[in-house]
Amino acid sequence: MEQNPTIGLVDDDAGMLRALSRLLRTHGYAVRTFDSPDRFLVEYAQADMRCVVLDVSMPGCDGLQLQAYLNKTNRSIPIIFLSGEGNIPISVRAMKAGAVTFLVKPVDEEVLLEAIALALEQDRSNRGQREEMDALRGRLEKLTTREREVLEHVISGKPNKLIADILGVTIQTVKIHRMQITRKLEIPSVAGLVSAATRLGVVPAV
Repeated sequence: MEQNPTIGLVDDDAGMLRALSRLLRTHGYAVRTFDSPDRFLVEYAQADMRCVVLDVSMPGCDGLQLQAYLNKTNRSIPIIFLSGEGNIPISVRAMKAGAVTFLVKPVDEEVLLEAIALALEQDRSNRGQREEMDALRGRLEKLTTREREVLEHVISGKPNKLIADILGVTIQTVKIHRMQITRKLEIPSVAGLVSAATRLGVVPAV
């Protein structure tokens, strides 16, 4: 497990920021505090935060708007929402948009710490998936133009003979290209190729 993961705190209440900072630092976390969503966005890219504890109601850009912006820009980071009141519609919106949980102030320390542990586990999973996708994308880029073309026909379910006829090559040439695709992508089955292509946005040939 990573030592001293950084937790972001976003709240316009200075007293709440101080109290939460003390609590989290006591439990071994590094902390970055922000008194507004706008300030958070200015520094977010430079700070390697593993989750954010975010107040819902703040002047200007509120917590839900910040969550929507992060989702829109694919900046995946687990969010724990805090609110001064138990607003069910708002909590439902936050959870549907991917929040880890929605807690009401004053929040119980143990409940908050459990939520952060869950958020950090989600962050580890997210990062693992991104690393896997980056590696897969890198392998896809190793394909030649012709191999990519063959791949697009393979994932559409065409047999080798039909692919060969379409591309104007021999069946043996198609087989060789398929072997190269399998080797470079490190995926031995057609089902695996279809799954990987879908994740990568590769469109099957018609």
